Amino acid sequence: MRLLGINIPDNKRIERALPYIYGVGFTAAREILQATKIDPNKRAKDLAANEVGLLKEYIEKNYKVEGELRLQIRQNVQLLKEIGAYRGLRHMRKLPVHGQRTKTNSRTVRGNVRKTAGSGKRKVDLK
Repeated sequence: MRLLGINIPDNKRIERALPYIYGVGFTAAREILQATKIDPNKRAKDLAANEVGLLKEYIEKNYKVEGELRLQIRQNVQLLKEIGAYRGLRHMRKLPVHGQRTKTNSRTVRGNVRKTAGSGKRKVDLK
């Protein structure tokens, strides 16, 4: 089943399938189903065409999802960079933004990937 350009898994309950849409989490999925009066225990494949239309209409009207949300987030980050905010500088340097420590836990972000050390013994070539 496709909803807002996203393939929703057919065999999952609709309550668990809606979060496959970027911008819709579990809480929002419950609110959407409550507002549209659709049974959350229904499987995605069992939804009628009018229920799918109702979901699509409600989500488009009340939530920013997918491309629109990604664009807004990108613009917000760009604004932080332009005004020279601390968070914007962290984004520019590709460092953790939300106060995480960087001494040990941001190796992959910093590009400092270390290989684990071996046993210390060198392998002797067999003759």
